[in-house]
Amino acid sequence: MKSFINVQDIGPLEKAMAEAFEIKNDRFKYQHLGKNKTLMMIFFNNSLRTRLSTQKAAMNLGMNVIVLDVNAGAWKLETERGVIMDGDKSEHLLEAIPVMGCYCDLIGVRSFAGLTDREYDYAETVLQQFIKYSGRPVFAMETATVHPLQAFADLITIEESWKRTVGNGSAVARPKVVLTWAPHCRALPQAVPNSFAQWMNAADVDFVITHPEGYELDPQFVGNARVEYDQRKAFEGADFIYAKNWSNPGVTNPADYGKITSKDMSWTVDTEHMSWTNNGKFMHCLPVRRNLIVTDDVIESPNSIVIPEAANREISCSVVIKRMLEAL
Repeated sequence: MKSFINVQDIGPLEKAMAEAFEIKNDRFKYQHLGKNKTLMMIFFNNSLRTRLSTQKAAMNLGMNVIVLDVNAGAWKLETERGVIMDGDKSEHLLEAIPVMGCYCDLIGVRSFAGLTDREYDYAETVLQQFIKYSGRPVFAMETATVHPLQAFADLITIEESWKRTVGNGSAVARPKVVLTWAPHCRALPQAVPNSFAQWMNAADVDFVITHPEGYELDPQFVGNARVEYDQRKAFEGADFIYAKNWSNPGVTNPADYGKITSKDMSWTVDTEHMSWTNNGKFMHCLPVRRNLIVTDDVIESPNSIVIPEAANREISCSVVIKRMLEAL
């Protein structure tokens, strides 16, 4: 595996899931793969779970780890071609990237959407430069449009929780999984919902997306999901509720891209919302704005699985890094 961006990159999903549970049972089984190998983690944006879980996964696999915070201690990097570099950016990414590649064996990149230029963001301009010029396998630690490590961990969490709910080996219907938009005070990217939709479409679940009109995600990620604008109808009978805000994706109106075009607090997930479900589990990628996205009582309830979900980030990343080490 030379790059990891989308669900297709992981290969057969059943095999990847089996590998995830194998690693979860013995996190140090493949330590030999990373001996004398180095992972470089490059952060253009802040992180907590991604930084900690990725570093832990690499260490479990025997790797050395270098962490570079581009905005804290490094030269400011120019990412655009053809610009006259007479501002505050001292180094161009096109020189920095191959230099970084000299010091490592794998590269993880975290670079959020700017939310001003949809074409630039959805072309994954920064990530693609790393893939093209680093000479190293590259994986996404959340980019302008996707967060596959999170979505993979989400799927692991759903699988675990569903097995506990119905019992191993039980012949039951697929779980109903609902991705719901919720209000937020800031404009957020679509990376998490995009990847969650992509991975749920690839999984054996009944998948529904609900959001206000005008917040339609890009069709390449929506896939075969059912889109329901009535949140209550979407929630009815749901086994898992995944709440997440995203700014306007600009699909129906490109001029709205990256804007907040709704702050409807009736979409906040509270106890009443969860009462519409089939005793559903609550999920969120974290960090979460309490009492905007979800109320205190819901996220603190026994049906909240946000902590196991975060813990599984170590496992999803372990599978990805293992696959990349095996391909070196």
